[in-house]
Amino acid sequence: MVPVWAVDVRNRPGMLARILESLTNAGAQLEFIVGRRVSENTSRVFIAPLKGDKQLSAAADLGLIAARGLHSVRIDGPDRAGLGADLTRALASHEINIRGISASTIGRRSVIYLAFESPGDADRAAQLLVSLLRRRPATLRAAAPAAKRVARPPAKKAKAAKSGKSAKTARGKR
Repeated sequence: MVPVWAVDVRNRPGMLARILESLTNAGAQLEFIVGRRVSENTSRVFIAPLKGDKQLSAAADLGLIAARGLHSVRIDGPDRAGLGADLTRALASHEINIRGISASTIGRRSVIYLAFESPGDADRAAQLLVSLLRRRPATLRAAAPAAKRVARPPAKKAKAAKSGKSAKTARGKR
């Protein structure tokens, strides 16, 4: 899993730029950035992913910590009408509650982060959504305090990514 990181900062010009510059200098290529005002003087920033000692050290220097209680699933793939409705209806029909959502579409691609209360809910959601997306295109990645990645295209790749093995290794064992 790839953790989602968070930090509270003073609500002042340049604070987010300082965080992003420091992480960029450490080699981070962020896929997810959410910032929001918490109070008049405080803002909260969420980012993902951070990889390697250099990025983790930079994050620690900035006060970033693994976000507690944030277990999310990332869906990345072709956009289509009704994608969000299909995904959220499937989760609701299996009694999986969504804690939060962040979604964006650029051109024909969409990225959706769905947050859940527990790692168990995120795992159940990932399994359900992998099954759903095998029938209707998109790629699923999970982020429970982090984000484990599961590719949609062929079923073999989805299984291989979920188990942490490469698709080539998984095919070789069949």
